[in-house]
Amino acid sequence: MKKILCLVLALVMITALCACGKPAEKKKFIMGIDPEYPPFSYLGEDGKYSGFDVEVCQAACDKLGWEMEIFSVNWDEKLVQLSSKECDCVWSGMTIRDSMYKEGYVISKPYFYNTQVLMVKADSGYRSAADLAGKVVAVQLGTSGEALLQEDLADLASSFESVMTCDSFLKCFTELAGNAADAVFVDLPVASAYAAEHEGYLIINEELGAEQYGIAFRPGDTELCASIEGAVAELVKDGTYAKIAEKYPDIIDNLIFLNS
Repeated sequence: MKKILCLVLALVMITALCACGKPAEKKKFIMGIDPEYPPFSYLGEDGKYSGFDVEVCQAACDKLGWEMEIFSVNWDEKLVQLSSKECDCVWSGMTIRDSMYKEGYVISKPYFYNTQVLMVKADSGYRSAADLAGKVVAVQLGTSGEALLQEDLADLASSFESVMTCDSFLKCFTELAGNAADAVFVDLPVASAYAAEHEGYLIINEELGAEQYGIAFRPGDTELCASIEGAVAELVKDGTYAKIAEKYPDIIDNLIFLNS
């Protein structure tokens, strides 16, 4: 009987030791992004996701000891996908809108100042929004740009022949390149990034809508938002945030945490 008891105790101890030695699983944090939104989030030539927001999120997860996973959202359905738990946040140059607060979403502190601009072909002769009267202007579905053309800038939109909606900015630019659209209504940093890599395009120097970017979380996820904000604050304090920002000169001057 004593031998059996000793054997049982030994098995219990071994099981306990194995359990103690097993590393705890890391919390998985799923970042929802627009994969065609440089310089904030995009699929690089190496097949890996990159961009300012992606790098900051990865650094924040490293601080928290979390495993980061990326989920490519349909931008027009981003909040629906967030609510259905396909991702834990939408963090991809997302404009903060009053409607998000009204619907209960938890929104982080703003981190970027943005404006909307019109982008045209350099040889088109268009140099102002007024020049685009009777022309076709493309805009991405689900963006603040689309909302502006429907609301605050409805008078301007009514002067166009039509507003063409596309499910990504890259498709908007493709329509412009192929002359199906005469201009693209787009966020300034996206236009700047595209123009830097493609010759023959011009950004019309009119700021048509001021806004701020933030991170959206599901209703009730205040602790999750606070954890991410705390980690980002540490990145700002230790200089990591600035080092990441240096890789993206087109946006660094409008980053709130570095210029407030």
